[in-house]
Amino acid sequence: MFRSLRSAATAFVFILALDNVHAVQAQSSDASGTTPAGDNIVLHAAHILDVEHSILVSPGEVLVRGNRIVEAGSSVAHPSGATVIDLGSATLMPGLIDAHVHLFLHPGAEDLQTIVESVPERTILAEIAARDDLMAGFTAERDMGTEGAGSADSAVRNAIDSGLIPGPRMSVSGNAISILGGHEDAIHFNPAEHISSNATYANNAVELVSVIRQQLKEGADFIKIYQTGTDRLGNGKLTTPYQYTKAELEAAVQETARVGKRVGVHCTGEPGALYAVQAGVASIDHAYQLSPETMRIMREKQIYAVPTFTISEYFADHAESPAFAERERAMQAFHAAEFRKQLAAGVPMAVGSDVGPFPHGTQAREFELMVEYGMPAAEVLRASLLNGARLLGLQDLIGQLKPGFYADVIAVPGDPLQDISALKRVSFVMKNGIVYKDASRNVHPK
Repeated sequence: MFRSLRSAATAFVFILALDNVHAVQAQSSDASGTTPAGDNIVLHAAHILDVEHSILVSPGEVLVRGNRIVEAGSSVAHPSGATVIDLGSATLMPGLIDAHVHLFLHPGAEDLQTIVESVPERTILAEIAARDDLMAGFTAERDMGTEGAGSADSAVRNAIDSGLIPGPRMSVSGNAISILGGHEDAIHFNPAEHISSNATYANNAVELVSVIRQQLKEGADFIKIYQTGTDRLGNGKLTTPYQYTKAELEAAVQETARVGKRVGVHCTGEPGALYAVQAGVASIDHAYQLSPETMRIMREKQIYAVPTFTISEYFADHAESPAFAERERAMQAFHAAEFRKQLAAGVPMAVGSDVGPFPHGTQAREFELMVEYGMPAAEVLRASLLNGARLLGLQDLIGQLKPGFYADVIAVPGDPLQDISALKRVSFVMKNGIVYKDASRNVHPK
């Protein structure tokens, strides 16, 4: 009974949220800025962020027509009849990009929620998660696996793209891929019960190619592979078994590249990381520890590390026991020290939070942690906006406020180059030329 009531309540919340979004979009002729394609909007604020040059320009303006930016700078043309949205002392900047999210997860027992919640229920929760991320200023994301919900993320992506529900631009991977008994398999349950894995099995190169073809058929934008696990930290040394050989990963990368797509891997350490970069993956997600040779290849091939610090901090703060909290904090300290080595070695970075097991819409904390652990704020912003756009294959369309780019614009208080925590206080969100949040006008889905 409790499950049924919870499911019904979740559906009701989603319907209310969707009704509010439609109400916002219906205000297409008023000062909210949610205007029909072809109309002109001028955004005005005290500053605008030039991401490429890591400077603030004052004042800041952006001219939007339809879903594209026409002009951006200290002043732009004000066409007759244009809607002007004055955001006061705020700073205009491109919408944030999170390169590692899980729309189909929420706080709580991760293994259990994928068993006791149906895929339809999880899809409704994913739609709400997408809305929460958008309201926090994340206008583009890479969903790194549905954790057992198959290709349901393709449906969420398509609903967002069609304007049926609010959410970021989503690049989705469907179910991630893993070996039998590997990372995300149900290895802590009674094997006789045949609990499904949270990933799709592929145990060799032939099976990898077969699974990849099926996932691409079901709408995946890229392929997510689990390359390492389970992690152990002892005496200052990380050990984690690899799951696929270099040759197996090469087969996966080649098959994915055949249709112009790429592979991202869950990978915390060696030798799995070396095999992955030698094979030519697009990103090493988590990247707790990388060897000098792995870092050299990543620098030369421009393979991104995606550190995901926030998830470990959350797990430590919400641990089920003091021993588990101590383990998470030790792993975080180890990871932070290795991150500094990676920065010194010139490893390219993208920003990904692993949000899902912690609440959606709160992942701007990742920016703060990357700064705290040694990356200048300007470089963290470039990692999110420029590198994140490249990782999604949208570098000519998002991540900057430039003519011809999609009108994905947010506003934050103060100067994010000096205080990165400003990204946790997003007051205005425009995506694709539509205003979804404007705190000064009380325009946002409830």
